[in-house]
Amino acid sequence: MAFQQELDLYLRARFTLIVLITPEEERAVAEVRKVCEAINRPCLSWDAGDGFEKIINWSGSVPVAADAKTALEKIDQHDGEALFLLHDFHDIWGNAQLKRKLRNLAQRFRYTRKSLLVTTSSNKLPAELKDIAVVVEFPPPDSSELETVLSGLTSTPGVRVQLTPLGREKLVQAALGLTAAQAQRVFAKAIVRDGLLDDQVIDLMTEEKKQIIRESQALEFFSASESPADLGGCEVLKDWLRLRERAFGQEARDYGLPAPRGVALIGIPGTGKSLTAKMIGGLWHLPLLRLDVGSLFGSLVGESEQRTRQALQMAETVAPCILWIDEMEKAFATGDLDGGTSTRVFGTILTWMQEKTAPCFVVATANDISSLPPELLRRGRFDEIFFLDLPTYVERREILSVHLRKRQRILHDFDLDGLARLSEGYVGAEIEQAIIDAMYIGFNQGREFGSDDIARSIDLQVPLSVSQRERIGALRTWLKEGRAQSASFRESFDAVQQFVPLDIRQP
Repeated sequence: MAFQQELDLYLRARFTLIVLITPEEERAVAEVRKVCEAINRPCLSWDAGDGFEKIINWSGSVPVAADAKTALEKIDQHDGEALFLLHDFHDIWGNAQLKRKLRNLAQRFRYTRKSLLVTTSSNKLPAELKDIAVVVEFPPPDSSELETVLSGLTSTPGVRVQLTPLGREKLVQAALGLTAAQAQRVFAKAIVRDGLLDDQVIDLMTEEKKQIIRESQALEFFSASESPADLGGCEVLKDWLRLRERAFGQEARDYGLPAPRGVALIGIPGTGKSLTAKMIGGLWHLPLLRLDVGSLFGSLVGESEQRTRQALQMAETVAPCILWIDEMEKAFATGDLDGGTSTRVFGTILTWMQEKTAPCFVVATANDISSLPPELLRRGRFDEIFFLDLPTYVERREILSVHLRKRQRILHDFDLDGLARLSEGYVGAEIEQAIIDAMYIGFNQGREFGSDDIARSIDLQVPLSVSQRERIGALRTWLKEGRAQSASFRESFDAVQQFVPLDIRQP
């Protein structure tokens, strides 16, 4: 409806050249037909294969034109109001004569009620046409349109449907970001393969979205299977995420809740920030996309900004999704050595985070907050900022349990309490490495590894709390100043005071 209103406004305002960017030509033509029918405007289409064809409200003979130049001449000769829908015209952008002819027509039509609408899948527009053309991006189908596509298939005789109302809503939600044709193909594939439509079709939707994401070099798709059980500790953060698990559904919209915007995870390296990003994807059953900021930068002028816009647009295409920006202090570090490119890329991402309306939940992780610009962490871009501290005794015990279970070991065979006490000041990644080192010891000696092997591996390590004492102390001071919420404790300041590990406590 928004597109129909926008096109109607442009036609009544006598915009003479409209460039419609969309890969869904058939759906776009259907929407244009509705607008022309509503305002009683004749509409004719032209393409290189079939020439001119009636769309709606056209009276009289249809002109004949086998090439683009002849088509523009026939359009110029037409008397009266009309909208001419031109397909395949992006192929003429390199033809100076045709570009000039198109520009001349657009200028002359200002005093008529004739308009040209060019459909194209490319957003590249010649510089000669930018001052006279208005560019419109055709939106992907919304939930109501996808529901119509689904209903059309489920009403087919012989199709079995085993979808609960909630499952149907989740299926339509999973299809958001696909074109109508893509969604219909996935629905039809599930019917042919399984003979019915059920909740497993959501997995097919995810696979279809993977194919779309592969087209972008700056985005990487993660099949997140991690659950809260795979992350030791961080109970406050887990509770916060569970409260928002249903926030992307229609029920939340009807209640008046906005879609969650994102969360920033700040803290000590190795405390599970990246694992948390993957866990959110598994918990919420949403596609997890990792933004590779390094791939955004190109050598040509304006290329980096264009890649950034394309990557963010791709994320919105597959929304609802989770966009993971790992080590954002490296991604957003600005400087003057690149002619301001990094600053412009940074500004593009910041503006998108503030203004985005698509349900893209941003998970940004950082180890070093000193290099982060202050405008990045202000409210409005993130719903919450969490600090992941050195794990406490209880959390270290849970981390040990998680990694031993992952390696199919029986927990009762290990002294979890003793190992948790011994590993004070160690982060989760260091505890996991101690278990792996212990497994190497047992494997090479032809026996099962045990608590003594893990304890020996712990003793041999130099933890970050020792090697990076000053850096970690500065990070924890940042938490004590109330700049973030602890991922583990309700009262951040008291928690830091109570659980300062012995080996980083000042003498």
